[in-house]
Amino acid sequence: MKKLLSISFALLLLASFSGCTAEPGTKAWCDNMKNKDKGEWTADEAGTFTKHCVLGNYKE
Repeated sequence: MKKLLSISFALLLLASFSGCTAEPGTKAWCDNMKNKDKGEWTADEAGTFTKHCVLGNYKE
């Protein structure tokens, strides 16, 4: 029983961390990308940044 409880807690903790990233194109995502090293951006991230952050078309 104790092992099952520990596994359940670990899965719940893991699930809570996976939902912390902002949706691409939102204001929060744009702010995070501004702080991220440009060399680490993917081509998709760069395109999304240009479309939403540079042009100011943030997703709601």
